[in-house]
Amino acid sequence: MEQFGKSNLKRKLQNRHIQFIALGGSVGTGLFLGAGSAIFAAGPSVLLGYLISGLIIFLIMRQLGEMNTQDPSAGSSSYFAYKYWGDFPGFLAGWNYWIEYVLAGITELTAVAAYTQYWFPDIAAWKIALFFFMLINGINLTTVKAYGEVEFWFSSIKIIAICAMILTGSYILFFNPSLVPGASIKNLWHTPTIGVNAGDPLFNGFFPYGIIGLIVSLPMITFAFGGLELLGITASETQDPKKTIPKAINQVVFRILIFYVGSLAVLLSLYHWSNLSISDSPFVMIFDRIGFKYGAWTLNFIVLTAALSVYNSCIYSNSRMLYALALQKNAPHIFAKTNKQGVPGNAILLSSLATFLVVPLSYFAPNWFDAFKVVVSFVVICILVNWGLITLAHIKFKQKNKETLFPVPFYPYSNYLTLVFILFILATMTLPQIGMLKQVVGLPIWILIAYIGYKLTKRNKDTSK
Repeated sequence: MEQFGKSNLKRKLQNRHIQFIALGGSVGTGLFLGAGSAIFAAGPSVLLGYLISGLIIFLIMRQLGEMNTQDPSAGSSSYFAYKYWGDFPGFLAGWNYWIEYVLAGITELTAVAAYTQYWFPDIAAWKIALFFFMLINGINLTTVKAYGEVEFWFSSIKIIAICAMILTGSYILFFNPSLVPGASIKNLWHTPTIGVNAGDPLFNGFFPYGIIGLIVSLPMITFAFGGLELLGITASETQDPKKTIPKAINQVVFRILIFYVGSLAVLLSLYHWSNLSISDSPFVMIFDRIGFKYGAWTLNFIVLTAALSVYNSCIYSNSRMLYALALQKNAPHIFAKTNKQGVPGNAILLSSLATFLVVPLSYFAPNWFDAFKVVVSFVVICILVNWGLITLAHIKFKQKNKETLFPVPFYPYSNYLTLVFILFILATMTLPQIGMLKQVVGLPIWILIAYIGYKLTKRNKDTSK
C-alpha cells in the first residue's frame, strides 16, 4: 500500500469546537424539517425509531472513535479503510463520503431557502440559496479556528433553543396545560381532541400504522443521524485528540438523543401529530398553530440557523475528505495544498462548486419539497455505505490492534448488529410506501462507477511512477 502524504492541517480545534461541530452536523434539517415525514409515517412511535437508530449510531461512533483515538489522521473513515482494508475500500469510502456531504449540503441550502421564504415569500428560492452559498463558503476559506468558532455559535443558538423548547413545553404540559388547547401527554397515544381529525380512530395509538409505520420511518430517521461521523474528520485538526475524541463521542451521542427524543416528545404532546403538515417544519407549525406567533417567528430563525450550521459543517467535512483523498493520491494533488491560513483552499472551492448545484435546482424545481425528498433519498444511501465501511474497517483494524485506548463495547457483536441494521434499512427502502427502490437499485451501479474510477486512478499512479 502506498504511503500517505504528510498532512499540513493545523490543530486548532478545541473540545468545545468538536462537540458543537458534531452537534451542528446532525441537529439540523433532519430534525427540524425531515422529522415531519418520519412523524407522518410512524406517528408517535417515531420516538422509538430515534432511540433504535441512536443506539446504532452510538456503536458506529465508538468504532470510529476507537480508530481515531489510536491513530488520529486526516481522512478518518477513508484513511482507516485504506490502511487496514485495502486501496479500493479506501477509495470508495472517501469518495462516497464526499458525495454524501455534497448532497447533504444541497438539502441544507434547499431548506435554508424554504425557511427564509417563511418571511420573504416573494424572493425566489435560488436567490436566497446563492446568497447563503457565498456567505458560508467565504467563512470556510478563512482559518479552521474561525470555522470552529462560527460553528460553535451556530450550534449554540439551536441547542439553547431546543433546551428552551423542551423546558417551556414541559411547563405547559405539566403546570399550565390550559395555555394550549388540547395539550396533553395523552396525544402520544390517543386520538386528537381538536382539529379537523378530532376523534378519527385512524390516528389513534402510539403505533397508529402498526410496526410497518415505524419501519417506514427509519430511512428518514437515518438521514437525521447522518453527520455525527463528522466528528472523526476533526481528529487531524483537534488539540490532544487522544483525550478529546473519546470525551466528545461519549457526550455528544446522548445529547443528540435528548434533543431528538425529548424535543419531539414534548412537541407531539403539545399538539397532536395528525394536524401537522408533512412539508413544513413541525417545530414551526406547532408553535404557529397554537397561537405563539412570535414563537413561530423565532423558531423559524432557529431552524434557519440550524440548516446553515449543517451546511457549514458539510463544506468543512467535504474539503477535508477531498484533502485526504489527495494525500492518498486518490484525487489530484492540487487538492492536497493548503493556503497561508492552513486550510485546503482548493478542496473547499471544488466542494463548494459541487453544492452550487442547489442554485439551479432551486430555480428549476419550484416545488422545493419534492426536490428535497429526492436528494435526501440519495443521501441516505451514501450514509448507509459510509456506516458499513466504517464498521468493516473497524473489524480489520481490531485484527491488527488488540489493545487500544478506547475499545468498543461488545466487539465484534456490536459490529455485526450494526451491519444487520444497515442491511435492514436498505431492505426497508425497497418498500412501495417509501418509494426509494430506484435508489437502492442504483447502489451497486454507484459502487461499479467508483471501482472504474479507482482503476483509472490506479493506472495513472502506475504510469506516473
